[in-house]
Amino acid sequence: MRATRSFADVSATVAFIDLAGFSAIADVYGDSVAIGVLEVFESMVCDALSGYEPPIKWIGDEAMLSFPEPQMAIQALGTLLQACRNEPRIPLTRAALNHGPVIRRAGDLFGTTVNIAARIAAMASPGQLLATRPIAEAAVASGILVRDLGTVALRSVTGEVPLYEIELAPSADPAWIDPVCKMHAPYSAYRRAAPQGPWFCSPQCEEAYRKSPQTYGLAR
Repeated sequence: MRATRSFADVSATVAFIDLAGFSAIADVYGDSVAIGVLEVFESMVCDALSGYEPPIKWIGDEAMLSFPEPQMAIQALGTLLQACRNEPRIPLTRAALNHGPVIRRAGDLFGTTVNIAARIAAMASPGQLLATRPIAEAAVASGILVRDLGTVALRSVTGEVPLYEIELAPSADPAWIDPVCKMHAPYSAYRRAAPQGPWFCSPQCEEAYRKSPQTYGLAR
């Protein structure tokens, strides 16, 4: 029996963005606190996408977004990532952008372009936006700082993919990232709890790290 085609082949710029420390926040502070953080983030995503398409879908604390072309995605993500860096109630974000052919079906997107965007989002460090070549070229044309990270092998993707870091918001200083919840200290008014070692946003995070540095020290 021949299947009925209910999808459309189009090109799109696909973005994934999530909160780097969301799981740790739930572990250390409890689910109700984590949901409060997520609600702040969800509101910020909706505000930044005003005038664009709404998120395609939410997967836990991760939003999947879609735009017609790279320049529009860069503009929207620039607004969102700047706002996130200025918001002290949420941890650092991780984000990724990729452009290419997709299959649009029942309000969702499928295909290799989506898979690559998801794979590189998982590789991003707190505060980092990773992207593929079409996005990097659009960013360079707009005068945005782009760093060539070389090529990477991605699971279930044939061949290596050129990868770039795009700076749409101030870079996160690793010395001031809480290793547990991935909160980033404001540029003033915060001091370390100890002269050396990691900075922590609270005694709760410091205690969690002390009990299990191997867990939170490696968490992304």
